[in-house]
Amino acid sequence: MLEMTREEFEELVAEALDLIPLEPARLMDNVAVFVEDEPDPSDPELLGLYEGTPLTERGEWYAGVLPDRITIYRGPTLRMRESREDVVAETEITVVHDIPSYTSSSEESPVQVSLAA
Repeated sequence: MLEMTREEFEELVAEALDLIPLEPARLMDNVAVFVEDEPDPSDPELLGLYEGTPLTERGEWYAGVLPDRITIYRGPTLRMRESREDVVAETEITVVHDIPSYTSSSEESPVQVSLAA
């Protein structure tokens, strides 16, 4: 398992967010990205989780609400990857993978993202 502090991991998440292509990045409005150490024990390999109201479900009522949330889980990502570069790449993939959940409706909420390599 790759070892790194939470602060180091958060820096890599910030790097990964900077690498997201312009097209998907411009779709992200009122979305915050958070880092947590571990997901719910029922899904220990979960890398990321989107929680919020997809763009397609937002109407006139959508004003003054808290941002949607994308959570990146540090533990599973570090257990899965062997280098800092791999962590950045995996985090970028996880966030980009969550964007469709954010831009379209889903009957299940929250949407869980689990990527395996």
